[in-house]
Amino acid sequence: MTDYGHDLQFGVFITPLHNPPMHAVELAVVADRAGLDLATFQDHPYQPRFHDTWTLLAFVAARTERIHVSGNVHNLPLRNPAVLARSAASLDLPSGGRFELGIGAGGFWDAIESMGGRRLTPGQSIRALEEAITVIREVWNPDEREPVRVDGEFYRVVGAKRGPRPAHDIGIWVGAYKPRILRMTGRVADGALPSLARLEGGPAALAELNRHLDDGAEAAGRDPRAVRRLLNIGGRFETVGGGLLVGPPAKWADELAAIALEYGPSTFILAADDAVTIDRFAAEVAPAVRELVASERGKAA
Repeated sequence: MTDYGHDLQFGVFITPLHNPPMHAVELAVVADRAGLDLATFQDHPYQPRFHDTWTLLAFVAARTERIHVSGNVHNLPLRNPAVLARSAASLDLPSGGRFELGIGAGGFWDAIESMGGRRLTPGQSIRALEEAITVIREVWNPDEREPVRVDGEFYRVVGAKRGPRPAHDIGIWVGAYKPRILRMTGRVADGALPSLARLEGGPAALAELNRHLDDGAEAAGRDPRAVRRLLNIGGRFETVGGGLLVGPPAKWADELAAIALEYGPSTFILAADDAVTIDRFAAEVAPAVRELVASERGKAA
């Protein structure tokens, strides 16, 4: 049984398509009213079929009351980290502390380069992301008297003013799969945000991800429990059970509880683009998973 000490949370992963207009915003409103914890959106600035994610997040934050919002994940190569930090704080403040920063090193390099971004190797992109996280945290720290100065390999900030301070401690969650970026995440970030569909070997692969996150955290003198484990998931509600997360809500609850107990993810984010699925996930799956996990951990205590 693996427990990293975080409360269970549940969210949605919404595709920010232009057509139909406002559909993504309305789905976030549905998720908010249903009691989910998090509404997230893909960030592919080179994709003209999608709304710009930052603009969409601001609109969603204004239309919702309780739910937290995040990119899943923001495309760092096309978003300057110092500006990203100010944008994040500027959205966190009027929303009452409801913004979280999901961020990725980049991957679709032809598309990134077509928009003016710099093509990087996998190793370079991880070093660039670590530098960017340093820049972001420095901008968010107005208690320091000196201006921000980061003379990095990929990002140079030479005397930028600090602030504004976010309304709450914004989580920096990294889309990470491979050992090097996972160890980096363990060293400097607040969470790892992979997608179950991209894990070779299914949920069992989470054990290896945890090992690299834990190694990175411990090497930096951090408690591995400081790193939240999030997981994007997909599935279908069916009357008769099929494969993983295919079947009735009770089957989903059993399977997600088993994953949480065995591998420790504390946030499940469902890819969903319809209100019925979102409502059912919130009403029938999330509370059942919480109950199952609490019961098993209570027995083990």
